[in-house]
Amino acid sequence: MDIPLSLTLEQQFNMQVYQDQVKSMSSEQAQECLLEVMRQLMIKDNVIRHLVKKNLSLAPKDKSPTILT
Repeated sequence: MDIPLSLTLEQQFNMQVYQDQVKSMSSEQAQECLLEVMRQLMIKDNVIRHLVKKNLSLAPKDKSPTILT
């Protein structure tokens, strides 16, 4: 399975927008933004972990678990 490790064109554009926004922030605002992004990434990890665990528990015992794509 090939896992895309690069950004799409749309994501690259969004990164440029975020970069421009961060440049205009104070150091304190940038730190608050970073902490919020990290919190959201941790929540995203928890959701993915939960969905994978749920998917594995729903998989028939005689078949391999279905991989989420």
